[in-house]
Amino acid sequence: MEKNPDRHDWMVFAFMLILVPLAGEPKFHPFSGDFSAFRVSFGSPVFLLFLLWLQHFPRMMLGCSAGIGVMLFRAGLDAAGGLPLPDALFIHIPNFFYYFAYALFFARPSLSRQTIYTQALAIAGWAVFAEVLASVAELAAMQALAFREHYRLTIPMLLRLLGIAILRCFFILSFFFLFQLYNTEVQLRRKTKEKNRLSLLISGLYEEVFTLRCALQSAETVTRDCYAVYETLRSRAKSPEEEVTAMEVLRIAGECHEIKKNHQRILAGLQGLTSNRHVDDYLPPDRIARLLIHVQQKYARSLGKDIAFRSDVSPDLPPLHVFLLLSMLNNLAANAVEAIGQKGTISLRIEELRAEDRLILHLDNTGSFIPPRRLPQIFRPGYTTKFDSSGKASSGVGLTYVRQQTQSLGGTIAIDSDGKNRVSCTIALPCHKLRQPAISDTERKNP
Repeated sequence: MEKNPDRHDWMVFAFMLILVPLAGEPKFHPFSGDFSAFRVSFGSPVFLLFLLWLQHFPRMMLGCSAGIGVMLFRAGLDAAGGLPLPDALFIHIPNFFYYFAYALFFARPSLSRQTIYTQALAIAGWAVFAEVLASVAELAAMQALAFREHYRLTIPMLLRLLGIAILRCFFILSFFFLFQLYNTEVQLRRKTKEKNRLSLLISGLYEEVFTLRCALQSAETVTRDCYAVYETLRSRAKSPEEEVTAMEVLRIAGECHEIKKNHQRILAGLQGLTSNRHVDDYLPPDRIARLLIHVQQKYARSLGKDIAFRSDVSPDLPPLHVFLLLSMLNNLAANAVEAIGQKGTISLRIEELRAEDRLILHLDNTGSFIPPRRLPQIFRPGYTTKFDSSGKASSGVGLTYVRQQTQSLGGTIAIDSDGKNRVSCTIALPCHKLRQPAISDTERKNP
């Protein structure tokens, strides 16, 4: 369905009415004699650029508008030089026929964005053909308005027109495609940036799912305990006040049950997002490492810390599930960034033990340490050493989530520290659980 021109299109159209007449002024006259008034300029290449650009306007409208604009502009210049305006308009009527004929020949082919890119050479050939015939139409109009009976257009003149048309068309088309290539690269960078942002967002959902599942279990436990207290109070109630207390506990149990149901609905939605895996959910490990480092560098700068990041990823690793890895690595790397004082290093190494089908993730940082006596406690739920500016403790769920996620995949995790200036974490995961699953023929036909 043809899209109607929007405000931006009309602004470009107005710009065309200004630029095409101006581009026609740097000129030269290739012929002498009867055709000495015929000029060659940059007007037609610029008009071709706008024909390719303005896809939502009828091409005949563009041709008539450009032709009238050029005719009025040149007539105005001649009138300013002392020539009577009617005579100036009469002299430049052939200019209108040039742009009218040019647009007329371009009204036949269907020029969509895809056609322009896939059939660039054919479009260039058609542009040369249109320019030659438009030039012939302008020369014919000159002859007709001069009331000459013989139209002396020779083969050498046609060859000269053809050569000029080839040079002008390929020059402007080269400029057009270079501009479109640059525009495509800009859009690709923008899409890549947005995709990285979404990848981090979805990876964060894995931690939220774990936290919500813990809250759901707590709500279930509280509901069950409240109901048990209610049964006890009801069986022992000996006065109306005690019965009221028992009913109040039952009301609290009902509210806890509603909270649990709400959590279950939210959890179902989040699990639908995190379990719906697509081809785009898998990336090469080196890209995952670059994405992780890019995010943590910004986090370190926001905290005013000078942290150097390094990565070492084994070559030839297959694409891995980006959200699972990022959700774990982001937790570990963010903990390292927060624990480092003002200056330190964070190194990430990813390698595969093919014989054991194991993926090894090794994160090492300098600039912080964990006292040996606290190492056994770091995975305990709720354990934390981080506090915000108001003195409120962190949730202490990050490392608990990483261990739970690692164990759910059948892997292991170990954290060690020298007690002075270094902390290292090593995660070993089954590689086959992180690889992209093979796509069957049925799935390939019905994506």
